[in-house]
Parts: sequence; C-alpha cells; structure tokens
Amino acid sequence: MVWITFSPIADVTAEKFKVDAFKVNVLSLVFLMCSVPFGFCASWVLDTFGLRASILLSAWLNGIGALLRNVSVFDGIDDSARYPILLLGQTLAACAQPFVMFAPTKLAALWFAGNQRATANMLASMANPLGILSANVIVPAMVTSCDGHDIPSALWVMTGISLTGTMLATFGVCSSTPPTPPTASAEEDSEKFIDGLKKILKNKNYWVLNITFGAGLAIFTSFTTFLDQILCPKGYSNSFAGLCGALMIAGGVLGAIVSGIYVDKSKKFAEVIKFSYACAVMAGLAFTQVARLRNQSVLAATFITLFGVFGFAMYPISMEMSVEVTYPVAEATSSGLLIVSGQIQGIIIILVLQFLAQPLSPEDLAIGTGCSGGCSGNSTSQFTPQEWTVPNLVANGYAVIAVCIVLLLLKPDYKRLKAEKKILAERILNISHDLRS
Repeated sequence: MVWITFSPIADVTAEKFKVDAFKVNVLSLVFLMCSVPFGFCASWVLDTFGLRASILLSAWLNGIGALLRNVSVFDGIDDSARYPILLLGQTLAACAQPFVMFAPTKLAALWFAGNQRATANMLASMANPLGILSANVIVPAMVTSCDGHDIPSALWVMTGISLTGTMLATFGVCSSTPPTPPTASAEEDSEKFIDGLKKILKNKNYWVLNITFGAGLAIFTSFTTFLDQILCPKGYSNSFAGLCGALMIAGGVLGAIVSGIYVDKSKKFAEVIKFSYACAVMAGLAFTQVARLRNQSVLAATFITLFGVFGFAMYPISMEMSVEVTYPVAEATSSGLLIVSGQIQGIIIILVLQFLAQPLSPEDLAIGTGCSGGCSGNSTSQFTPQEWTVPNLVANGYAVIAVCIVLLLLKPDYKRLKAEKKILAERILNISHDLRS
C-alpha cells in the first residue's frame, strides 16, 4: 500500500508537493531500485536466518517508513523539504519490501504439503496486490481536492494499516518452521546461498523463466505506476483510474486462486504459465488501444480486469516453478531472483516510457482532461498531461517478444517433484524390506 499510494493521484501529488510528474513517479520507482540490492540481502536473510527474522525486519522498516512520510505534510515544514522527507519515507518502506515479497515460496515449501504449495504460494503472494487494490480504492476516495489538502488524512490511514501489520508480525509470527516437516523436500537441506547462485547461472530453463517473468512483472509495474497518467489525458477521472487499478487486482486475485488450485492438482506449471501469459498480453494490448479513446469506460475497465485475471494467474505458478526447476537451490534464492529481474526490467521500462511520453495535442487539451479534476489546466499547475500512445506501443512490443519466448523456449524439468517421488519410493522400499525381515 505504501508503494502505490501516490500513483492513483499523481496529478494531485504533483500539486501538493510542487514537483513534476517524473518526481511523482520516482516515489514508485524507488521501490524497484531498492529491490535490486536489497533483494540479494533478503534472499540471504531468508535462507540463513529464516522466515521470522525476514518478516520482522520487513514489518518494522515498512512501519517506520510509512510513519516518516507523515512528517512531510506537517505544518511548519519548509516546502523545499517536504518532497525529500516523503521520498526518504518511501525509500525505507522500499528497502523493507523484498524481505516479505521473497518469502511466499519458502513459506509454501516449509509449511505445506506438496499438493498445497501452489495454493499457499498464491495466498501469500496475493497480499502485495491486495495492498495495491486497497490503495487504489482508498486513496482516490479520500483525496478529492485539486490542491491535495486531504493527502495528510490518506497518509495517516496508510500509516495506521502499516503499523497494524508491524504489530501483527511482531506478536503473531513465532516460528520460522513447523515442528514436523510436511514433505520430503522440506526435510532436506537447501544449497548454501553462493552455491545456489552458481547452480542457477547454469540452468537454461530458469533463465527463460527469469527473463520472461521479469518482463511481465515490469509491464504490470508500469501499468500500476502510469495508470492515472495514461487515462486522465483522455478525460477519465482519478476515481476511474483507481477503479481500474482495483479491478485489475481483484480480477488478478480470482485468476491466481483458480490457477493455484488447478496446478496443485495437475502439476501443469508450464501449460498454465503459457496460456495465462498469452491471454494477459492480448488483454493488455486491447486496454492500451481502448485507453486512447474517450468515453470508453466499460471497455477499458473490462480489458484491465482481464489483464489482471491472466497476469496474476501466472505469478504464484512462476514462483513455484522457479523452485521446481532449480531444486535443491534454496527457495528464496530462486524465486527472489525472479522478482529482482522484474524490478530491474521495471526500472528500465518505466524510465523509457516516461521519456517517450509526448506533449498532449492542442485538440485534446481543448476538449479537456480528467487530470486533477481539470485543475491541471491552470497556469500554476505542476502536472502536465501527456500523450501515451508511443510508450504504450513500446510496452506492447516488449510484452509480445516476452510471450513468444515463453511459448517457444520454456521447457521445464520438474526436479523437486522427481526428487520427492524418488525419496518416497525409497521409503516404501525400505518399509517393505523391514517388513520382510
């Protein structure tokens, strides 16, 4: 929720803190930038000290960062200091994110049976998008002014939710592992962090998954960052942009639930990823084309929802498959590097798309925009609506290349499933031998 607080109200944020659109986007971009170096730290902490240590570190950093953001809107703070303080709070929360985002696959592997792992991964992974959904609903509903005087109230609500999470983690997470391992693979020792990295470097299947998953995550991140800026120049309001973000996440949670349950029963990781990726790309293409048109709210909402349904359907499955194809590499290492890939590609694509955005045509400006309730048209506005046709086409091309790579080159070898079957067979043989003796 802290990450995406300002994306649904980018124009109002620019007015409140007296900054341009790029600096507003940096408030989201900092999460991607911090995830790269701290992603490696998170993988090491998870694999060395366990789930509890990683979750506690994340919860406290996030809570402190969320609390610090409120200082930026205190009375008496110099206007020139407001944005740097806000960015510092965002940065602390950004450093916290990898320590919990990298945890779902390890949680699923250590606490759940083999036929429950994909579902468990899905439930844990969806906490992040549900936070995004909440921010997309709460923030535009609370921030309705042109000058952003109601932003402080929204920040305090976000802080309250963050600190509640901090307390729940502190007093509710008591152990990193269950008393009894649920599967044979959970009993085995994982590779050490450096040894795991060396094995991953030689795994071709993993790198196909890593690059293409990262591309998909980068496209999703760019949508969540730029959604308001894409829609408002064509007359769509901040509230509608927030609704689209919420629908994307809500549809995504539904898609992830269905895919998680299906894969737990069928073990068809690759098939689900390929189908979901292709459908998500088609829905994304349709949305970006509809977003160029005015008065197409129903179609825009429909296609962004479908993008969420299919895009999120492959998220937990990709995380689980990364563990399958790299076993016995530690879960946080293999799945964590997927997220690092997405963050690196996300940084690149956000910067490129921002650079490619063009000034809005005189015709569109004359018709009017939905940016900041029309306030951005005044002479003192900090936010300038832009034309996003070219950036959207570039993002579409990037997504098409990624899905072609997935469809043609993803041919996984499920090493963890094979190892568990082998261990189970050996145990059955040993029991049979003991009975005969």
